[in-house]
Amino acid sequence: MLLLCRVSAAGRTLRRWGSQRDGGGLLHRALSFSSGRCQGAGPGEGGAQPAEDSAQARYRDTVLLPRTDFPMKLTGQKLLDRELQIQQECGFADLYSWQRARKAKKEFCLHDGPPYANGDPHVGHALNKILKDIRNRFEMLRGRQVHYIPGWDCHGLPIELKALGELGTSGLSPLQIRQKAREFAVGAIARQKAAFQRWGVMADWDKCYYTFDGAYEAAQLKVFQEMHSKGFIYQDYKPVFWSPSSRTALAEAELEYNPEHVSRAIYATFPLVTLPPDIASEEGVSVLVWTTQPWTIPANQAVCYMPNAKYSVVKREDNSQLLLVAAERTASLSALLGTELQIVATFTGSQLQGGVCKHPTIPEKQVPLLPANHVTMAKGTGLVHTAPAHGMDDYSVASHFKLSVECMVDEDGKFTEMAGPDLQDLAVMTEGTDKVISMLKACGALIKEEQCVHSYPYDWRTKQPVVIRPSKQWFINTESLKDKAKDALQKVRVLPESARGGLLAMLDKRTYWCISRQRSWGVPIPVFYHKETGDALINKYTMSHIAKLFKEKGSDCWWELPIETLLPPEVLKKSKAGPVSEYLRGEDVLDIWFDSGASWAAVLEESDPRADAYVEGKDQIGGWFQSSLLTSVAVRKKAPYKSLVVHGFAVSEKGEKMSKSLGNVVDPDVVINGGKDSGTPAYGADVLRWWVAESNVFSEVQIGPNALNSARDSINKLRNTLKFLLGNLQGFDPRVQAVDAKEMYYIDQYMLHLLHEYSMKATDAYGEFDAGRVIRLLQAFITRDLSSFYFSVIKDRLYCEPEDSLGRRSCQTVLEELLDGVTRSIAPILPHLAEEVYLHAPGHERDETLFKSGWIKSVSVWRRPGLEEAMEGACAIRDSFLSTIPGKNAAQYDVTVVIEPSLLFELMESLQEEPSSTSSQLAELMMAARVNLTSEMPRDLPPDALLSHGTFLINLEGGVIREDSAYSIAVAPTSAARCPRCRRYTAQSADCLCPRCQTITENWSDSD
Repeated sequence: MLLLCRVSAAGRTLRRWGSQRDGGGLLHRALSFSSGRCQGAGPGEGGAQPAEDSAQARYRDTVLLPRTDFPMKLTGQKLLDRELQIQQECGFADLYSWQRARKAKKEFCLHDGPPYANGDPHVGHALNKILKDIRNRFEMLRGRQVHYIPGWDCHGLPIELKALGELGTSGLSPLQIRQKAREFAVGAIARQKAAFQRWGVMADWDKCYYTFDGAYEAAQLKVFQEMHSKGFIYQDYKPVFWSPSSRTALAEAELEYNPEHVSRAIYATFPLVTLPPDIASEEGVSVLVWTTQPWTIPANQAVCYMPNAKYSVVKREDNSQLLLVAAERTASLSALLGTELQIVATFTGSQLQGGVCKHPTIPEKQVPLLPANHVTMAKGTGLVHTAPAHGMDDYSVASHFKLSVECMVDEDGKFTEMAGPDLQDLAVMTEGTDKVISMLKACGALIKEEQCVHSYPYDWRTKQPVVIRPSKQWFINTESLKDKAKDALQKVRVLPESARGGLLAMLDKRTYWCISRQRSWGVPIPVFYHKETGDALINKYTMSHIAKLFKEKGSDCWWELPIETLLPPEVLKKSKAGPVSEYLRGEDVLDIWFDSGASWAAVLEESDPRADAYVEGKDQIGGWFQSSLLTSVAVRKKAPYKSLVVHGFAVSEKGEKMSKSLGNVVDPDVVINGGKDSGTPAYGADVLRWWVAESNVFSEVQIGPNALNSARDSINKLRNTLKFLLGNLQGFDPRVQAVDAKEMYYIDQYMLHLLHEYSMKATDAYGEFDAGRVIRLLQAFITRDLSSFYFSVIKDRLYCEPEDSLGRRSCQTVLEELLDGVTRSIAPILPHLAEEVYLHAPGHERDETLFKSGWIKSVSVWRRPGLEEAMEGACAIRDSFLSTIPGKNAAQYDVTVVIEPSLLFELMESLQEEPSSTSSQLAELMMAARVNLTSEMPRDLPPDALLSHGTFLINLEGGVIREDSAYSIAVAPTSAARCPRCRRYTAQSADCLCPRCQTITENWSDSD
């Protein structure tokens, strides 16, 4: 009788339950299934024998071998056809709507970050969408109502450029541009949507969100209106990142920094014409500045210094020129100029106050020396040339000291008339730079020119360098939102946690966000400008009216409708504005990051518009994660998400970024359907999903033939196990034939306990977005607990016991639970395989699908007190037995287990009540011919007996009582013969059956 007390085994041994020529070993390898009856050896030996004697052949039909038409492997077109058939038969298309209609206590909301509608689906899409779908399917299986609405980001310059192609915008009206862009986006959406469906992503694909829908645009304008009314949105004339190649302003998130950019850096002099009052008179001193952007020199308005730093007037040994530089930069400048620099005088930066310089290229212009905190000593001279029109820090200085902000650069990146006839119409980054340098050289102000390789911002769409120039734009004051956003972010769970630092750093970096764009394809900013004054007319009345129109007609109406309709009399009256004839409609559109950043307002449910999770790639740390956070905090004072999951990028197997030029691009369509040559087989959707699940998605995710072949092989091994389980459940109906857990063999109960542990760990892993851990748990469970242990142990009982016996039904009950648990545990990752197994599995109606039947079912009775300890103790003894006969067939030996009266002895007695047995649960576990259980070593052991000793530590009552039980094992070859039916060594002679098989065959004959 099993001792039902809480005992925990310390120092448990690993279950090394390999075949050891143990009479079968891994049964699902030893047996080869055909579509119907399993072919191969009987239950006793692994693999078919060269020839079977007539006695063995005579009893073959009395052995209950596995039978199933579930295929061990599917390849090529059969695999593709089967997946599509599964999607059709099992209602993949209707699953999302079904689960939304059912009652559920809790909802799980995963808000879909919109992929960009400007190209074909790629493996980055697959990584993202499948990762989301795995979590959604898991949440649905465990009874939650999933809220997941796929969406697309449809506006923006890349779509506009691709749609227009070589046509350009010349001669096209905004409406014509928008029509072509919309057509292009719709086509890209259709291709991407079809791919997502083929991958098995669960959603209502007829109810997606698109940022060009009128209802979405109206919700977006409502967010804009609320932010404007709270003072977060304003118009200003200030420097912005400007892309001459796109002719539009850009936000920080639209930049790519090229670390290999080469600039022509210069050292130039600004002669001091008014010495600072605190400095002794030094005639002919020039301030030395350094810049990597010589084209900005004509726009110079000041030279800045660091108030607390030391500065020196130095004399060049080679030409006696006097230069003002930072004291700590003297040594490096001396090396750079190739001459000694003799220090004439040294003083603090604050003593430079009041100094005035002459502009080097504009003789009549004078510029002051001004203090500034952004001056650094890392490079240059410690004195910074300041052009407020072309630098963010420079603009701050200008704002503080009321300097003018003169822009000499137009929207094409060329000098304007204001720059003078020598520079007008020259592109500032190329020939404009050449001309400025030659002008500095001509007037003697150029001291040194050098090439400087440094990180420089590029337009992420055109891959061309940008400039900083002032422009009248619309901005969000992120400086005033930053602290609130940080506080909100502290309440958000971030996976991996290391990504939180990047999010906070990006918030710190951004002081304002330029949200206006000079394009046609986007949501127009609902503003009107007075024809004479240029003043903007925008308020809650004008915006509410425009939002209503957008919802009804879409944002094309901004260009389609007359201004009298956009700005009707009642709106003008409420706005206290003049007649409509005095106004023009604005031409700017909103930044697409504002488009997508407002998605929470358009998509999430109003009752609690916070998603449980946002799941996107690491590039969204400075993109959608941020724009969503800032807009939500501004309007609602809280984040739009409870957790953020930040995954890496898909890269080649060499870790390289994918590019067509390198030829390492992996097309998910080719992965699924195969390529033109034999080297690119059809893997199907589940292999693609396994690749996503198995990867460490929090780092860069490698994909290529090796990864895909490994995924395919892993799935085939899993199919092998599932086929074994299905084959042994042929004719078993758990609804009427299942055995109650309390009546089961202890090893069967123990397997339910291990299944319960596995299912709990898998559940926790899914909840952490860690599908890779699920796969590792699954593979360990199958390899260690099933294939190498349980399947080997139960083969005799499963194949050779009477079909309806308690022992066999007990085993089948567990096999059905194992099949069900393993299939459900892997279903979120492999939905096609899971539903295919479920179609073959017993115990449910034919029209029922796995995904409509819930998560893994486990009951508390599976974890019986004392059960684990009894089995672990027996397994420790089993390990000792198998290690005594390495490489030998355990079935050919008798085992004597000697344990002094103790708790361990009582535990073993629960597995074998009689002193000696060939059919006890302990004998089955040992897979030996006979097991003798005694408290004293027998005196009549055969001389060739092998002895071994061991101990098993048991803790009682949480360690209050500890018992270190010793045991000994005597192993000797059995004197019994091998039974021709069961192939166990339990027969009196080789030509007769063992008593058990004799009885079974007699009953078999009677039933025939």
